[in-house]
Amino acid sequence: MSKKIIIALLFALAVAAFLSPFASSHPDGLERVAEDKGFLHKAEGKEVIQSPMPDYTVPWIRNEKISGSAAGVIGTILTFGLMYGVAKLATTRKLKNSKIE
Repeated sequence: MSKKIIIALLFALAVAAFLSPFASSHPDGLERVAEDKGFLHKAEGKEVIQSPMPDYTVPWIRNEKISGSAAGVIGTILTFGLMYGVAKLATTRKLKNSKIE
């Protein structure tokens, strides 16, 4: 893994850990419009898949700010790992195909 990728990952983890406690607790745009127009209740119902980190929190951490930071760090690591794996797979296939020709 290159030094640039490691630095970018560390920066993303720092943002997730230290800035997420300052995120707005107000609803996002779509949720706010649904509240204002009176149809938010239609979005509520039985979940198809239950989130392991509902509302960007880690359920077993009671402190709201630490829980939000932990959820940000976990999400960043999972997203990075998934995309790094996809990139490695794509470049490996590209290299294999170029050697065949």
